[in-house]
Order: sequence, then C-alpha cells, then structure tokens
Amino acid sequence: MTKIYHIISAAALTEARARGEYRPDSLAREGFIHFSQKHQILSVANAFYRGQAGLVILVVAPERLRAALRCEPPVHPAGAAASAALPAAESLFPHLYGALNLDAVTEIIHFPANPDGSFSLPPELE
Repeated sequence: MTKIYHIISAAALTEARARGEYRPDSLAREGFIHFSQKHQILSVANAFYRGQAGLVILVVAPERLRAALRCEPPVHPAGAAASAALPAAESLFPHLYGALNLDAVTEIIHFPANPDGSFSLPPELE
C-alpha cells in the first residue's frame, strides 16, 4: 500500500498539531483510527461527511507510522444509516491502532463539498 487517506476537519487538524499527534474519538471508542485507500475516499466522504464544510484529506505514508496498521473489513459507527453507501464488506480498510504521528502526513488536501453536499475527488488525487 503506497498511501492511505483520512478525512478530518481543519479544526481537528489544528488541535492535533498543537498536541503533536492526532487522537480522534474513534481511537478511544473503537481502538483505532479509520483510514481509506484512494478508491474508497468518495464512498466514505459521501456516506459520513455529506454537506460538511471545512474538511481536508490527510495523505499518509504508511511506512512512517509508529502505530500498527491493519487492513480489515469496515467497521461502521453504531447506528450509521449511511453505511449502506460504503463498499461491500469484503473491501478492506486501513485501521491505525494508535495515535497518528503527524510526521507521517505527507500532504494535506483541501476537500470542499459540492453545492449539493456531495464530494468529488480533488484534482490532486485524480
């Protein structure tokens, strides 16, 4: 796997920079941070982030990660009606079992919603 991707609010990224690492609620709640492969970004964005503003995509180099990375079937947040829009369960998603060390982030890409609230892949990732 060459790169992995994580959708995050710009505000959460600012907080992570201040702390020196990224520890979202999912890490405490589920034990890992959700990531996507490039071909999974849009299905995740449109299922869970539709209409949200102020988002960015973190591009992460797996070889720089300090925590364990595993590719596993998707784990959907409890009660997420949008999970039906995600790829089939046999698609594997990267899960990071620990905090994201920010020196593993190689690029930050602005990720605005379309006028209808949906997302399109940013030109940098096409």
